[in-house]
Amino acid sequence: MIKFYIKDKRQPLGIEALSDLENLKDVYWIDMVSPALDVLKLVENNFDIKFPTKQESQEIEISSRYWEENESIEINSFFLLFKEDYAKNETVSFILKNELLISIRYTQLKTFDDISRKIASSGFKIFKSGDDILNAILDIRIDSVADIVEDLSKEITKLRRLVLTDYKNKDEDILGKISKLEELNMLIIENLKDKQRILASLLKSHLCKQDIKEDISIMLKDIRSLVDYTQFNFERLEYLQNVFVGVLSIEQTKVVKIFTIVNVVFLPPTLIASIYGMNFALMPELKWEYGYLFSLGLMALSVITPLYIFKKKGWM
Repeated sequence: MIKFYIKDKRQPLGIEALSDLENLKDVYWIDMVSPALDVLKLVENNFDIKFPTKQESQEIEISSRYWEENESIEINSFFLLFKEDYAKNETVSFILKNELLISIRYTQLKTFDDISRKIASSGFKIFKSGDDILNAILDIRIDSVADIVEDLSKEITKLRRLVLTDYKNKDEDILGKISKLEELNMLIIENLKDKQRILASLLKSHLCKQDIKEDISIMLKDIRSLVDYTQFNFERLEYLQNVFVGVLSIEQTKVVKIFTIVNVVFLPPTLIASIYGMNFALMPELKWEYGYLFSLGLMALSVITPLYIFKKKGWM
């Protein structure tokens, strides 16, 4: 799918309208979703731009996700896709040249739908060039990540309450939740660092407009705050993991303690019963009138004595 956004028009045009455009300079944003090769070639030929393939976009090194060439800015940025049981950083490519923005993505993203709705409602009053579109996209994405960070913080608080107050031998569930939250937090920090590098590069670029740079400075401050908060979430998760391991260790110690007490308590009477059960000819106690009662009393005493000692020592 491909959409052409034209100056003074609120609704985008499709690929079939490209040949009818009188002036290609009226196009200020081209948004492409999973474009076919022939569509890419058509846009490349008309706008004198070379696009990276999906594989090339994903394989670009972190240090090369922003570069300038022939008065154009090329960006590959992470967009965090987050659902209840799914999180992933999806790469989106941007090319900014002569106030024209071209975006290439291979999945549907709510951010682009939001921008499209704003164009439909306000048109060229808000977005006067591709620079403004890119600025708005990055701003919305940072706000989106901030919401995810806030949701993550709430989940950590819930998990902390579960570990400290409602723990009921849910070992695998809790460890799984901690691991899942740590993975999401790593994706968030990766996403924020990616945006930070891109915005810092834009801030230094002579191709970036001054009014856009003012917005970028504000976004960088927001990102720094989010990075600090994300690092704090890492510390909270590590603390939770340590607390949980400690609670788990205490529970295991209690179980071992119970078995130890049982062994110590029942070992002496077992020994006594074994002695009286030996099959020897010369065992005077077998013919003693009170031998049976004596053996039972001795076994009872051997049980009560260690229990009394454990109780007095505070081991029970």
